[in-house]
Amino acid sequence: MNDASTYLDAASSEPLHPAARQTLLAALDQGYADPRRLHRPARNARLLLDNARAVVAECLGVRADEVTFTSSGTEAVHRGLLGLARARRSRGSVIVHSAVEHSAVIHAAEWGSESRRVGVMGDGQVDGGDLVEQSMVPGVAVVALQSANHEVGTIQPVGEFRLSNDVPLFVDACASMGRLALPDGWAALAGSAHKWGGPAGVGVLLIRHGTRWETPFPADDRVDHRASGFENVPAALAAAAALRAVVDEREETNARQFALVDRIRDAVKALADTEVVGHPVERLPHLVTFSCLYVNGEALVTELDRRGFGVASGSACTASTLEPSHVLAAMGALTHGNVRVSLTRSTSAGEVEAFCSALPEVVAGLRS
Repeated sequence: MNDASTYLDAASSEPLHPAARQTLLAALDQGYADPRRLHRPARNARLLLDNARAVVAECLGVRADEVTFTSSGTEAVHRGLLGLARARRSRGSVIVHSAVEHSAVIHAAEWGSESRRVGVMGDGQVDGGDLVEQSMVPGVAVVALQSANHEVGTIQPVGEFRLSNDVPLFVDACASMGRLALPDGWAALAGSAHKWGGPAGVGVLLIRHGTRWETPFPADDRVDHRASGFENVPAALAAAAALRAVVDEREETNARQFALVDRIRDAVKALADTEVVGHPVERLPHLVTFSCLYVNGEALVTELDRRGFGVASGSACTASTLEPSHVLAAMGALTHGNVRVSLTRSTSAGEVEAFCSALPEVVAGLRS
């Protein structure tokens, strides 16, 4: 057993960035008050919140008044998608989405609406012709398409699709925000801070200026009608600090991670009866998913963990759902014996080599 621990599950949650940690600790003493009030502590909190919004807007290339902080990426998804649909309820209630969307999108689309799924190709990219065609069907309220897939890393060519002019596009960018520039063409978009090294419990909701959007949930009398509840001001500021650092570093980080993931892909392809899943080029730089025949995914994750490598299984039969992965099933890939490896910003070449050395032994041992 390897006593050292190598965390390779950044797609689930990236370790807290040093910039976020430093900012969070400093902001805890200044950002505790309700930024809606008029006294001095509240004005200090409002200043911090406005600063966080401005930094996020600058990093993402949007207007500050288009940025709202939520309590999670899931809440940002729900509020963004359902708010677009509610604003168009007189035109219809159908939400069109790709078959590989995150479960947060799928569940929201099915909640009080008619949901239509658009198929994907074997590499995980959506059938663009079908998506555009479905957007033109009468009764469609919103089209939802992720920027990149959370399980296999495939990037969707969001900006290439020309939907019907009056049908808004919702983009789930939780897997890519900070790592990649935002795509074009969205009316509302969601991100999640813990995916880029910010603190957990902070989501980012972007609603394009001039977009028709109505709150889909009970109203709140706070300043930002798109938000709900008391903003976590210190965490929002820390998330903004991490995003600033990640965006500044991403060109070098992405190039390094892309090369390291290529090394893992090559090591996997050298094994018999294995399949690397997802687009080989149009993909997130830090993530690779592969399937192994004749191996149970959970057993593979457990044995790799015993050797000191923390990875995820996108196969399913996960502890939380006990259901096969709808993403892999939609792609026509194996839904068992599946592993997702996702590098952190600090994952070294030595750690990747150690993983590549251990993998053949683990797979052979389980198969035997």
